Amino acid sequence: MSGVPASAAGRPRPAPVVRQAGLWNIANVLTMLRLLLVPAFVMLLMHGDGTDPAWRAFAWAAFAVAMITDVFDGHLARAYNLVTDFGKIADPIADKTIMGSALICLSVLGDLPWWVTGVILFRELGITLMRFWVIKHGVIPASRGGKIKTLAQGTAVGMYVLVLTGPLATFRWWVMAVAVVLTVATGLDYVRQAVVLRRAGLARERAGRDAER
Repeated sequence: MSGVPASAAGRPRPAPVVRQAGLWNIANVLTMLRLLLVPAFVMLLMHGDGTDPAWRAFAWAAFAVAMITDVFDGHLARAYNLVTDFGKIADPIADKTIMGSALICLSVLGDLPWWVTGVILFRELGITLMRFWVIKHGVIPASRGGKIKTLAQGTAVGMYVLVLTGPLATFRWWVMAVAVVLTVATGLDYVRQAVVLRRAGLARERAGRDAER
């Protein structure tokens, strides 16, 4: 034996084995719970003619649980290294499914104008497609504005799920107005980031091709 470390002798060290978290971890379970809550929420909200305050309260409880799990599953996944391929796909699907279902049901019931539902759903779908459009150039990180938008949307939709009258009904209209403004504003900001990211990526590709010549 020479006593010389493997790295000093020119032999590469074996790469550390990175173990991915298993499918059945707490973060993924919360995501699955949120997906299961979607049909339950829809049935509760649309029960009968969709106007019974008690059933609407049950629907609100299901929606609130879904929103709470949305906060915790992402935090747990990042904090305890529980990020999985399933979670990366299922988490945004669960988020958009519960919110989209709530918006569509509320519009069907006549509680929420269809244009509000259309603006929010168009933004969410558009941003998702745009992320795929630029993914080879980089990832657009979630912004603080986006997180505030999500909070505003969840609060506004939750208030519309409940049967409210008087000042509270007026207040929820203003909360929804704020949510729509944030939805549009953050959507435009994501578009700007996507354009900048794609231009930078294309510039790097051109520079790489020029360097190879």
